[in-house]
Amino acid sequence: MARKGLTRFDDEYRSRWGELLAGIDEAGRGPLAGPVVAACVAFPAGVKIRGVRDSKEMTAAEREDAAVKIRAKATAVGVGVGSVEEVDAHNIRLASLLAMRRALTALGLDPQGLLVDGKDPVWCEIPCEAVVDGDAKSLAVAAASIIAKVTRDALMEAEAMLYPQYGFGTNKGYGTPEHLSALKEHGPCGIHRKSFRPVWELLFVQEEIQL
Repeated sequence: MARKGLTRFDDEYRSRWGELLAGIDEAGRGPLAGPVVAACVAFPAGVKIRGVRDSKEMTAAEREDAAVKIRAKATAVGVGVGSVEEVDAHNIRLASLLAMRRALTALGLDPQGLLVDGKDPVWCEIPCEAVVDGDAKSLAVAAASIIAKVTRDALMEAEAMLYPQYGFGTNKGYGTPEHLSALKEHGPCGIHRKSFRPVWELLFVQEEIQL
C-alpha cells in the first residue's frame, strides 16, 4: 500500500483546492546526455497504490511495475520533454520547467490543484505549489517521478542502439566512470549536453588541439 503519509499530504491540499489533484516531477537533470523528461499525474481522492514512493528509492523493476499500476488508477497522465538543444540553449532549470509545462498540457484536462517537486512552480492558471522533496511527501508527485524516470530510461535505452559505445542502456547518460572514459575516447555524440562541464571541457580541448 502507498505510504499513509503520502496520501494524507495530498488530502490536505485537496481540502483546499478540490478532489482532482495532480503532481509533476522530472527525471534527467544531472546526466551528461539525453533529454530531461517530466510527467504529470492526476489522481482523484481515495487512490492507494502499493509500492509507490520516490523513484530514486526503487529498482528499475519496481518502477516498471508501479508505472503500470499508476496508469491504471490515474485519472490522466501527461509526459513532456525538454530537448538536449533546449538544455544547451537555455539551461537545465529552464528546460526542466518547459518539460513540466508540456507534461501538464499533455494531461489533457485541468486538475483542481498542482504540486510540483522542487522550488519552482509551473506557470499555469490553476492553484500550484512547489514542494521541496515532493516526491518523498506526495503520492501524486511520487507517481509522476516514477513515470518520468521510466519514460526517460526507455528513451535512453533506444539511444543506446544508435550510440552503443557510450553505454546509455546502463548509465542512462549519467557521468559514470565508464561513460566518462567512452566520452574521452570517442568524443561527444549528438545527444550529449555540450553546456555541461565534462562535455564542454572536452570540446574545448579538442578545439585547442585543432588550432
